[in-house]
Amino acid sequence: QVQPVESGGGLVQPGDSLRLSCAASGRAFSNYAMGWFRQAPGKAREFVASITGSGGRTTYADSVSGRFTISRDNAQGLVYLQANLLQPEDTAIYYCAPDRYGYGGNNIYTRESSFGPWGQGTQVTVFS
Repeated sequence: QVQPVESGGGLVQPGDSLRLSCAASGRAFSNYAMGWFRQAPGKAREFVASITGSGGRTTYADSVSGRFTISRDNAQGLVYLQANLLQPEDTAIYYCAPDRYGYGGNNIYTRESSFGPWGQGTQVTVFS
């Protein structure tokens, strides 16, 4: 099973960028779509972006589309989230996870229930 570990969060100002990384150990990493989610204080965890196992297809939440980019390096077992033009409303703990099925192919998911296990998360704080 793929077990993720996130890193790359930090304290930034509006308009700044961060690149979040997710190291996902485990067999057959490329069989799993990967997703990024985030949870702001007092709110439920929400979908941010996901990518197919091959990396050929991506999808984004409307709130980040055009500002964030998800990518992956299957040889290194890594998934990235390039977050540009960060705003205070992007402040949250960011989590990555593999899909629960490992079907590979062109399968892509957006529901939280389709992903797991979860890493410990990385904090992103955007302050003005």
